Amino acid sequence: MDARAWDERYAGTELVWSSGPNRFVETEVSGLPPDRALDLAAGEGRNAVWLAEQGWQVTAVDFSAVGLDKGRRVLAAHERARDLHIDWVHHDVLTYDPGPAGYDLALLAYLQLPAEERRTAVRVGFAALTVGGHLVVVAHDPTNLAEGTGGPQDPSVLYTAEEVLGDLDGERFDVLRAERVSRVVPAPDDSDSRTDEHRGEPDRVAYDALVHLVRTA
Repeated sequence: MDARAWDERYAGTELVWSSGPNRFVETEVSGLPPDRALDLAAGEGRNAVWLAEQGWQVTAVDFSAVGLDKGRRVLAAHERARDLHIDWVHHDVLTYDPGPAGYDLALLAYLQLPAEERRTAVRVGFAALTVGGHLVVVAHDPTNLAEGTGGPQDPSVLYTAEEVLGDLDGERFDVLRAERVSRVVPAPDDSDSRTDEHRGEPDRVAYDALVHLVRTA
């Protein structure tokens, strides 16, 4: 989907994704000392807002102006809005230049792209990191097509943790996690009219790729 298609999708409902952070983002980032964070393909800003709540100074990048505007509104309505620091950047992550490496965290959550574009995005995130910075990638795993539920049905945009590590061939880092992970998909609430990223049948399991690494040079 291009930027216009995502603008239309975000404009069509109150929230496309859930309002809280992705569960794996929360698990992997909780406990890290907050400093500067880069959220690539931030969408409506659910992870960016959560990061800011934890004390991170966040740069949230997305090519959908509508998605970013929704994130700004969520932030403006927050009871701690004045204390939360997010710089909303309207830009395609594939051509985004984060400037000199200086981020302590780079996040790519469910940025589903074909292999070459994925490699570009992963390397943009890694290049943004200072030495000792953390890269966290969460994505729909290819096995989700046959074994799981929800997510894109195009296998060309699904990928494994091992493929993400391969995208960084030649770089120096320590791997904290690189594996397939599962999550239970709750039954959708009939009273909730928005489209949620994890809506599906009751008692189903979805499979994701999760990578968490630390840049060492």
